[in-house]
Amino acid sequence: MRLTSRTSFDGVLEQLFTLDEIPGVLWTPEGAVGTRPLVLMGHGGGQHKKAPDLLALARRIVSECGFSAVAVDVPGHGDRPVDVEYDRIVTENRARVAAGEELAPLIAGFQALVARRTVPEWRAVLDAVQRLEHVGPGPVGYWGVSLGCGLGVPFVAAEPRIRAAVLGLGGVSASAEDAARVTVPVEFLVQWDDERVPRAQSLALFDALGSAEKTLHANVGRHGEVPGFELDSTLGFFTRHLA
Repeated sequence: MRLTSRTSFDGVLEQLFTLDEIPGVLWTPEGAVGTRPLVLMGHGGGQHKKAPDLLALARRIVSECGFSAVAVDVPGHGDRPVDVEYDRIVTENRARVAAGEELAPLIAGFQALVARRTVPEWRAVLDAVQRLEHVGPGPVGYWGVSLGCGLGVPFVAAEPRIRAAVLGLGGVSASAEDAARVTVPVEFLVQWDDERVPRAQSLALFDALGSAEKTLHANVGRHGEVPGFELDSTLGFFTRHLA
C-alpha cells in the first residue's frame, strides 16, 4: 500500500493511496492513535471514490463517530484505466434496452461480473488498511447503494469481518444466493419510484437477505433521490453496531 497524498479538513485526515494499482482514499480523525471501527464504502455506477455522497458520508463517519472510512475506484471508474470488456458490455446493454429489453436484469448481470473482481480487491484493501496503526483490526461496516449494493451483497456475504451493512437501490436478479448468505444486521434503502430497479426486485432482495436483523427504509422518489436524512440514520446504525 503506497500513500500518495495527505490533506486535512475540519479535523478529518484524508489520505490517497494505491494498492496493486487500485486507487483509494482513507479518511481518519486527524491525530488518531490506536484501533477504531472502519466503514468501507462502495460508490455508484459512473461515480468514483470521492463522489459527493461518499465524501459527505465519510466526513461525518469520521467527525461524528470517530471511525475511519475507506473507498476505492471500481474497475473502469475514477482513476482506473478504461476496461475494454466492461465498456463493450455497457454499450451492448444500452442497445438491448433501446431494442426493448428490460434494464434491471442487464444491470444485475453486469454487476455480478464486476463483483467477481471487486470482492477480492476489497478484501485486500481491508487487509492493508487494518495494518495501519491509526486504523487497526477493529470492527468493519459496509455502505453501498446502486452499483455499491450489487457489488456489496457478494462482498458482505464473503467477508467475515463485516459486522453491519447499509445496502439498497438494488434488485434480486443476480443476488439471491449471495443475499441468503448475508447474516449481519442490514439497513436497506428503497426508492419507491425507482426508474432503474423495479420496486418488486428491491423488495425481493430485501426479503432474500438472510439477516435476522434487517430494516427496510422506503422513501418516495426516483433512483437518485435518496433523502438527506438517511445519512443521519446510517450514522446511528453504524454507531449501534460498530462502536
